[in-house]
Amino acid sequence: MAAKKAKPQDFHVMVVGQQGRLQFEAVLFAASLRARSPEFSGRLFVAEPQPGPLWKNDPTMRGDIRALLEDSYGAEIVPFASKHFGQAYPYGNKIEALFALPKGEPFVFFDTDTLITGELSKVPFDFDRPTASLRREGTWPEIELYGPGYTQTWKSLYDKFGLDFESSLDPRWPDEFWRRYLYFNAGFFFYKCPHVFGQRFLDYALAIRDNPPPELVCQSFDPWLDQVALPLVIHSLGGGRDTLPEGLLDGSVSCHYRLFPLLYAREPDAVVEVLEEVTKPNPVKKLLKNYDPIKFMIYHGRGHKVRALFDRQNLPRKEQALRNTIKRNGFWMR
Repeated sequence: MAAKKAKPQDFHVMVVGQQGRLQFEAVLFAASLRARSPEFSGRLFVAEPQPGPLWKNDPTMRGDIRALLEDSYGAEIVPFASKHFGQAYPYGNKIEALFALPKGEPFVFFDTDTLITGELSKVPFDFDRPTASLRREGTWPEIELYGPGYTQTWKSLYDKFGLDFESSLDPRWPDEFWRRYLYFNAGFFFYKCPHVFGQRFLDYALAIRDNPPPELVCQSFDPWLDQVALPLVIHSLGGGRDTLPEGLLDGSVSCHYRLFPLLYAREPDAVVEVLEEVTKPNPVKKLLKNYDPIKFMIYHGRGHKVRALFDRQNLPRKEQALRNTIKRNGFWMR
């Protein structure tokens, strides 16, 4: 007898959409999700910060973009209030937006500057054991010559929240090398309940921002606060660095491109194909041409000029080298 086909998991997807760059990226995300993951049966939420005292200007999306997201891609635009972060730290949106999702229902959060490039429903998420993106560089902490090292810095945070530090370490890497310590990019993360995850994330982020351990006195939290708190949240909820198979998210199923010049510089041909495929329809093109980096990179062909500058089999190890080359040739946009 043939084995029964596994039932796809039920989960929701959330991105943040707001005035400016993110609203255009939200269109690309939604378009790529529908184009490349037709079996995804969950709800697509675009969480939108609302005007309030923590925003200088109205952060809500344009009406025509809202209509496209809802009518063409079936997105549900859900409002949330900015109570703790707002304009002073917009990365905090991904924390406060979690409370706009249905309580007790599994979710996957993606940064808006992400393309879905494969069937998301086939990813074997373990929603009891959260993780986040390992596509990162050792951006935090910045070690000072006579200051605390990686171990002292990270251990002070684990101690602050009563967490076991030793079990978070990766013994494949030596002491005082950044990869030994649990550290993620916050480009995606998931869990079985957005409210539980969101409350823990909020509590930890605020405690670090407002009352950091003495060992962190020389460290900057802008823009790193979410990525400082995230490993502690994941560890406290029973997750870690190896709860997803390699090569799916940040691989064959999704691409966190971050900025369009970087996408064209370093991402595989398949990612460029998805980007250019989902931006072809006229209703989409009409809206996206309002954002110059998309207008020039995609529709005016500047992206392929950037692409021609690099050998993707031999890219520089550091992202800054990519940026410098693109800027030197006059193609940088953000």
